Amino acid sequence: MEVFDAEAIRRATPWPELMDAIAAALADPAAAAPDRHVHPLPLPGGAEGSLLVMPAWRSDDVIGVKAVTYFPTNAAGATPTVNAGYLLFDGRSGRLSAALDGDELTVRRTAAVSALAAGYLARRDVRRLLVVGTGQLAPALARAHAHGRELAAIEVWGRSTRRAQSLVEELASGGLPAEVVGDLDAAVARADLISCVTGATEPLIAGRLLRPGAHLDLVGSFRPDMREADDEAVRRAAVFVDTGPGARRAGDLARPLAAGVIGDGDILADLFDLVTGRHPGRDRHDQITLFKSAGFALADLAAARLVRSSWEGRRTR
Repeated sequence: MEVFDAEAIRRATPWPELMDAIAAALADPAAAAPDRHVHPLPLPGGAEGSLLVMPAWRSDDVIGVKAVTYFPTNAAGATPTVNAGYLLFDGRSGRLSAALDGDELTVRRTAAVSALAAGYLARRDVRRLLVVGTGQLAPALARAHAHGRELAAIEVWGRSTRRAQSLVEELASGGLPAEVVGDLDAAVARADLISCVTGATEPLIAGRLLRPGAHLDLVGSFRPDMREADDEAVRRAAVFVDTGPGARRAGDLARPLAAGVIGDGDILADLFDLVTGRHPGRDRHDQITLFKSAGFALADLAAARLVRSSWEGRRTR
């Protein structure tokens, strides 16, 4: 059995190749993924966490499964709120063939999914990116969205100014034009692309502030009690999702759907529709677009297969 650590996964998954692999997996009739399982976990002090199990496979090739824990109580300390492991099995024999760092795999594929969607939904002339959140996903989201774009500014907002400053320094060390912002509403009003990756349970993004042509990328929420944008943001935007079932369960859409703010038909397309050309994506320069990502197992499998292929290629050289 091979073991791939975080550094091996980063080397094997550059943004263009990873985005292409995810798009190919979505269009692959041999790839399949059942609905993920989400189990509540009681935590000390009365809080509630989650255990997610996400399987996927490609017929006669490979089987993958990711186990993820979400402990919101970790936000106050140094331990990440999300932790994961990934197992890869041979699709012909069922033999366990590899174990991968699930945290890095999740970070890479999540950022790649958002950037892939933004290629269809964000304007080509995006100049200002706002990243809301400072956790382990935030740096990758900033880098993935910045890839191939000539950004004038990447603004970072977080509840902790210290953590926001640390993230800005990390991004700036890689040549990105990053800066901390303290006024979230003002940053929202001037942003062309907003990427949110928080554990918020009450909206942070006020829809009335979204400028015409803005693209809103909502990543953090995956449970009904989690939410990053308000009803007005969802009402004003053309809404797209990574996959229908998972995104509809997340509070950003579950609550507006339950309240009748939007109907099911207002969710225009999923990522499969975008990458296969069933839906063209953005259709006006001034259109506000919203992409709700809740995570899906085929993206994990695509990333894991890319890591495996990279390793096999080096082994045969």
